[in-house]
Amino acid sequence: MSIALAEQRVEIRHLQRENEAQAAKLRELELQKTEVDKLKQQLQAQTAELITIKARTNVTENQVEALKKDEQVKQVAFSASLLASGSGTLGPFNTHTPLVFRHVPTNIGNAYNPNTGFFIAPVRGAYHFEFYIGAHGHASHPSGAVLVKNGEHIFIAYEHQPSHYASTSNGVTLLLEVGDVVFLRLWHNTRIFDNENHHSTFSGHLLFTI
Repeated sequence: MSIALAEQRVEIRHLQRENEAQAAKLRELELQKTEVDKLKQQLQAQTAELITIKARTNVTENQVEALKKDEQVKQVAFSASLLASGSGTLGPFNTHTPLVFRHVPTNIGNAYNPNTGFFIAPVRGAYHFEFYIGAHGHASHPSGAVLVKNGEHIFIAYEHQPSHYASTSNGVTLLLEVGDVVFLRLWHNTRIFDNENHHSTFSGHLLFTI
């Protein structure tokens, strides 16, 4: 065998080893690329899942806030007596006169306005109201007040005796729409009394929403 042929064979074996090494590296790179692609897919899937979780979290937070607001709306109750301080008698007047109950120990939901005497329904539902009207007896002037819904007389509390203190009361449950107005009117030619003991009162609360 000639020296040139032997060198060619050595060179061929060297090239074969290099080819095998490059092929091994190529296979390794392909495996790495496959692994990278898998990692990319996993990352994309995790990113999509994270976006979904964030969206669900936002929805849940919005639902919680909505429930909180809804629950706050459902918490409606008030009680008020006629005079903020002192004692006195109102009436008689020759016409029905709106009553403003100014001493307000309870006004959950702020649906009652002590400046106007109006209760304005914040939510559609069934509401219960009670009112107690008292005055010292008088030969010519009884005591009486009527509960009014949107200008319509609903129930009246009325009594008349010539002497001593007397009181009367009534109550009603009403279906109210949002914005409906409920208040009391002093009946014409009647009187109402109140003092620091809070004899004459107006109260109401939401029973349930509808």
